[in-house]
Formats: sequence, structure tokens, C-alpha cells
Amino acid sequence: MAIQVHKVVPDVSARSIKDLISLKDRRAVVTGGAKGIGLAISKRLAEAGAAVTIGDFDTQGAEASAKLLSRDMETKIWWHKVDVTDGPSVTALVGSAVEDMGGIDIWVNNAGIYPTKFIVDMTDDDWDRVLDVNLRGMFIGSREAGKQMIAAGKGGVIINLASTAGFSAMGPGTAHYVASKHGIRGLTKALAVEFGPYGIRVLALAPTVIDTPGIAVLRDQAKQAAGGAPVGDLLEQIAFREPLGRAGVPDDVARVALFCASDLSMLMTGSTLLVDAGDVAI
Repeated sequence: MAIQVHKVVPDVSARSIKDLISLKDRRAVVTGGAKGIGLAISKRLAEAGAAVTIGDFDTQGAEASAKLLSRDMETKIWWHKVDVTDGPSVTALVGSAVEDMGGIDIWVNNAGIYPTKFIVDMTDDDWDRVLDVNLRGMFIGSREAGKQMIAAGKGGVIINLASTAGFSAMGPGTAHYVASKHGIRGLTKALAVEFGPYGIRVLALAPTVIDTPGIAVLRDQAKQAAGGAPVGDLLEQIAFREPLGRAGVPDDVARVALFCASDLSMLMTGSTLLVDAGDVAI
């Protein structure tokens, strides 16, 4: 699709803070929204007034989270199954979200995986799986959301979940993950250039390690690998090294996602915002 228009984002200087942060009458889709960071983002967007569709491969988790948020929030929450690596599945999610909510103004590419394996033991399939979910999934989601936003002609916001691994090499066993997160930063810049003329802003978030169900799995794996030997808590180790003194929780990321989705960040696009407690500054 060739760039045909140049939609200038408005100057919002005269609007109140309350109005700028409000997402009333906006429609959001969050992939990987059944738990962890995705669920926290879904909650904050809904709290700000947006209608929200949770897209997740985990149908039971997505349904349960949607019911929980619908009970607690004054806005409607939907859910649909999605495989972010499969184009038709993402297209179906877009179609369902448009049918349910009437359109899409905010799209959050949150779904991702974080397996670890030393690179000499890493198979082609190991590599492909991480790049497919973490990077290809972002491309497909952004493409399909962008098509819908361009057709609607009202602009929009796309938010990609990167990582501090997009700024550093982390450590052994993470080559595929690090490559995917560096790729997300580049993809975000490229999308910002192509979608900007349509009034679509694209931003990425780069969290440090966040206390999510996925981290709980890594803790268990570390204990098993130690064979019963004492293992220091992963989050305590991270908190010790961070200038701000603690590891993150999902809502730390969700609040920054709300800033990005709202008109508070109106003149921002293409950037990756660090949510790192100072980690990358070390």
C-alpha cells in the first residue's frame, strides 16, 4: 500500500491532563493479554476508559481474565483466541475486534516467549520458534492493525513489547531472544516511518525482568538445575543491582503503556521507552 496522505497529529496543548490521559471511546487489542504484563496493560487501558479485546493462545486464561476485568471495570472486555505467528489467525482477531468494538484505535503487540538454551545446543527449530513469536508476530500484528487503522482514517497507536535485551546481550542462552528484541526496536522505527503519514504512532517498551508467571517458571527451572543446592532468588539478585532498588511488576510496564496509548505522548513515535529501573544505565 503506497503512502498517499499525510495526516498531521493534532496539537493538544490546550487540553487538560484528565482529558489527555482518557481513552474514552477508544478500542484496544492486547495480544498475550491473559496474564502478566499483557493483563496489566489490558487493565490500565480499560481503567482509562477503553474497550479492550484480549487476544491469547490460552483460551481459558483469556476468558477468565476478560470476565475478571469486565466485573471490575466500567467498560466491556472481549477475548478471542489468536496465534500471533499465523497471519489468518491475526486477521481473524482483527475482524472479531472490529465486529465487537466497532474498530481498533490501539494495538498492543505483547505476546512473546523467553526460553533459554546455550547457542551450540540451539536447534534451527529453537531459533525459529522464538523469532516467529517475538518478531514475526509483531510484524503480522502491526501489519494487520495498520491496515485496519489506515482504512478507518482516524490514526491510532501501536505498542510493541521489546526488552532491555534489545539494548544488550544479556547472558548465555539468550541469543534468539536477544536477536528478536533488537529486531523489535528496528521494526518499531520502520513502522513509525511508514505509518506516520496516516497519523498512526508506533512505540516500543523495553522492560527489565518483571515478576510475571514466566519468571516463576524460570525460578523453578533454576532450582531444578541446581539439584537441591541453594539458589539465590532471581528477582532479589536483579533488585540488588538496579539503581532504583527493585525488580519490576507488571503494572510498572502497564502505566508506561497507558502513557504511550494516550494523547499525553502525542508527538512521540519510533522510540523505545526503557522501563528498566536503571538497568541499562549500569
